[in-house]
Amino acid sequence: MSRRYANAHRIAELNPERDHLEIYQISSGLEFPWDYTRALEFALFRTYCVPSISRLLAATGEFRDRPQKRYDDTALLMAEMAAHGYDSPRGKESLKVVNRAHGRYAISNDDMLYVLSTFIYDPIDWLDRYGWRPLHDNERLAAFHYYSEVGKRMGIREIPADFAAFKTFKRDYERANFTYSETNAQIGRYTVDLFASWFPSFLRPAAKVGVHSLLDDRMLRAFGFEPAPRWLTSLAEAGLTAKAAGERLLPPRRVSKLANSPHNRTYPGYPDSVRIAEMGPPPAPADIPAEHLRRG
Repeated sequence: MSRRYANAHRIAELNPERDHLEIYQISSGLEFPWDYTRALEFALFRTYCVPSISRLLAATGEFRDRPQKRYDDTALLMAEMAAHGYDSPRGKESLKVVNRAHGRYAISNDDMLYVLSTFIYDPIDWLDRYGWRPLHDNERLAAFHYYSEVGKRMGIREIPADFAAFKTFKRDYERANFTYSETNAQIGRYTVDLFASWFPSFLRPAAKVGVHSLLDDRMLRAFGFEPAPRWLTSLAEAGLTAKAAGERLLPPRRVSKLANSPHNRTYPGYPDSVRIAEMGPPPAPADIPAEHLRRG
């Protein structure tokens, strides 16, 4: 057996329902950590195409005032759950922070359900296009079971009972709710600016156009963005394909990248000098419209 595919063989031996956490840890932490990170960034970006979601985000001011912290909080809290398990002490504390952040706002169950679905299917779609090896069916099903369990612990109701049904919900939700709004455009611009800020200043204009090259037509319309030139889209896809080809030649990763983000920009010294309870957004601003606040 090739050492490069040892993890894939291990995944094939596991049960995707019973062993979903182990499979997800191997897949996202050892096999495809860079791809999962990029795919989840774009998964969250995708949710901002929904006016009911972007209106709330615009009202809180978090994307305007603290976009990097908002990004780091989400990435690290979700990584903590995956690395340690949602029922571990660190996983439970991370869930508590996430639930506290969402619990103060009037968010519909369908919006919460949709965001959850993007965490499952957007990485799968990304890896089907750019992964260094094909995903095993156990990885697809394990992602579904893993996030279904996370969703239950977030109080999300009516999570579809199987992989295909949840994918159908996601497709139908996007058809019904992806439409242009000014708050979509506003949150979209803040997010593109955040992504571009990770590059040297002279590369930022190109980075912004590069982000557009990875958005599908439905997202471009919902944000009101101009499409990237076709040559740039082709170049970006060729670069990702070349990266995958190079990864096939590497030895298997031995140390998981989950919850291992010492270079995040908000919490120096993470994880050793940062308490999970310190993460998450501040209390709701005093001037937020009442329509966005949970009653009672």
